Amino acid sequence: MKHFLITGGAGFIGSNFIHYVLNNSTDIHITNLDALTYAGNPENLSDLELDTRYKFIHGNINDLRLLEDIFQETHIDHVIHFAAESHVDRSITDPLLFIQTNVLGTANLLLHAKKYWTGLDPQSKSSFRFIHISTDEVFGSLGIDEPAFTETTPYAPNSPYAASKAASDHLVRSYFHTYKFPVIITNCSNNYGAFQFPEKLIPLVISNAIKGKPLPIYGDGKQIRDWLYIQDHCKALNTILQRGTPGDSYNIGGGNQPTNLEIVRMICKILDELLPESEFVPHANLINFVKDRPGHDRRYAMNTTKIKRELDWQPLDSLESGLRMTIRWYLDNKDWVNSILEKEAHKKWLTNNYESRGKEDK
Repeated sequence: MKHFLITGGAGFIGSNFIHYVLNNSTDIHITNLDALTYAGNPENLSDLELDTRYKFIHGNINDLRLLEDIFQETHIDHVIHFAAESHVDRSITDPLLFIQTNVLGTANLLLHAKKYWTGLDPQSKSSFRFIHISTDEVFGSLGIDEPAFTETTPYAPNSPYAASKAASDHLVRSYFHTYKFPVIITNCSNNYGAFQFPEKLIPLVISNAIKGKPLPIYGDGKQIRDWLYIQDHCKALNTILQRGTPGDSYNIGGGNQPTNLEIVRMICKILDELLPESEFVPHANLINFVKDRPGHDRRYAMNTTKIKRELDWQPLDSLESGLRMTIRWYLDNKDWVNSILEKEAHKKWLTNNYESRGKEDK
């Protein structure tokens, strides 16, 4: 029975990964350590409450005593570190929170994981892995004709969020080179899919469109992103965990380059097909351009040659198919969505971040 310690497992990517692992194996036990901040939702994993392979611990990676207790009381084969503050807009208004969680929290986790690993028997020590989930945003912004980010692209973060993740990446990398601690870093592009907190672009547009609310688009909407369906990301992480090389990093992306405006129009078109009787058809009429985010990166693109060549991974779902599955999930899980949308803190954040911005100057 392998035992995974997963941090931030009640969030979007973490909860999907836990479901993926437990749905595809019978010999893995998971301990999920999550602080349950605004984006951590225990409902994401409510179906596992009676599963003896799953244990939830409500706690923070900055709680040194708690980390010490977990590593002392549990035999851990792998650590998969998702826990992070991850929304750029929130990092602009509260950068110190991102430093506390993403930098100091990662430093604390590394400290205790490395101490635990040092005391393992040779076989367990050799097979142990620490997987650190990071982002393409650490590489900065690309011009329209510049080549995609590779694993050797110099770091050039442009937001407090990206800077905090870059710092955590450097800490993780240093533990391999200094201590030979078996870390692997993954840098992924924009994820989308089930359980994503509805402040991010795709779930925000879906939930607003269904209710006939404005669909806010920053600036001219021509920012370009690579979009990765969550199940493809989970498969990539599992492959890296099993066959990745300690000390290495791997880019993970969906292999597409739409603008934000194109993504929104794709969502509107699919909703028009799925909800033909809606009074808001065509949903694209709800598009509303708002003032751009400060320092908004223009383009991200991921070169995934390395993971394809070395680990034989590539995304299986196209952007079209992934969006359709995502939209159907949100349509089928309105109670989950509404439980978040109805919270006063979320309403206040949406008002402050979008409604108070005003329209984009043309």
